[in-house]
Amino acid sequence: MNPVAMWSMICASASVFFGGGAMSFFDHKVKNIDDKPVEMGAYKGRVVMVVNTASQCGLTPQYEALERAYREFKPKGFVVIGFPANNFRGQEPGTNKEIKQFCVENYKVTFPMMAKVSVGGKDQAPIYEWLVAQSPEPEVQVRWNFEKFLIDRKGDVRYRFDPRTRPDDPKVRAALATLLAEPR
Repeated sequence: MNPVAMWSMICASASVFFGGGAMSFFDHKVKNIDDKPVEMGAYKGRVVMVVNTASQCGLTPQYEALERAYREFKPKGFVVIGFPANNFRGQEPGTNKEIKQFCVENYKVTFPMMAKVSVGGKDQAPIYEWLVAQSPEPEVQVRWNFEKFLIDRKGDVRYRFDPRTRPDDPKVRAALATLLAEPR
């Protein structure tokens, strides 16, 4: 293991041990796109795909595949959670209200959308610090808009997919099928 990955794991472990960090995804609290508090514990027992989104990106059409996956697998205990972010070339400049309107009008998004956050840098949101540290690639920061983290029913990050890997890609669908088949 390289030194950066080792350090990330040590920091994440120490943070959890000393009470400063979440032990699972379901321990986090954030605000939704309507600025209301949301406990990720509300999704406990579900398979969760977390994706950082942007309205003015070449990958923005992935909203369509995300919504399709959400509707298809929701009855089996799956949820997509979108986190708008403006970290990459200013491709999400809007307010939460504007982002919500864009998503509903253009892509008929019904999956939960959270308030705009930073997914990297000095102001990285705690939930994204945790996601990266717990992912299969803890030494790699979020690369671009539409990076996907797949979390199991226990709240552990099990898969991480490159932004260009679409939600309907066979690799993503196979990982999703694996996690949905695990007991609740």
